[in-house]
Amino acid sequence: MTLLGAIFLMAKTSQLARNAKRAKLVAKYATKRAALKAAGDSAGLQKLPKNSSPVRVKNRCSITGRGRGYLRAFGLSRIQFRELAREGKVPGVKKASW
Repeated sequence: MTLLGAIFLMAKTSQLARNAKRAKLVAKYATKRAALKAAGDSAGLQKLPKNSSPVRVKNRCSITGRGRGYLRAFGLSRIQFRELAREGKVPGVKKASW
């Protein structure tokens, strides 16, 4: 892929920053959230910030930040996975032919 093509596939930096902020909040409140869940304190959970919930963090491609077409096993979007697999840069993956 050319450099120009990669630019158009990149996510907006504001989206990436927002997602990083959410991930930071999840890490910060993880122990407190686990303790409240174990105690069954739903009122205490309600008082935590909304973005501290791990469900709100979006899986994004590690190269481009693309949110759609994400492959969990590789941490890449389908487009980046296909390109890297074609170049032989993804270990254990080869092009099928029969």
